[in-house]
Amino acid sequence: MKMKLGQYQHYRGKFYEVIGVAHHSETLEELVVYKALYKTKFGKDSLWVRPRRMFCEKIKVGVAFVPRFKYIGKQ
Repeated sequence: MKMKLGQYQHYRGKFYEVIGVAHHSETLEELVVYKALYKTKFGKDSLWVRPRRMFCEKIKVGVAFVPRFKYIGKQ
């Protein structure tokens, strides 16, 4: 399934923009490339990567399972 580009909200509330999917050069694992839509300790618009399976997984918060990142839409 193709990764939707656009804005996502982390389950803790902060917003990010997915800009693409990259592949690890050795394992070919898919990595989501995204940027913070707020100033981090690494500066404004800092870039991040996370394995796609982890980015898309549901995690347990209290008694419920919620998406780690929820798709909000295109900007």
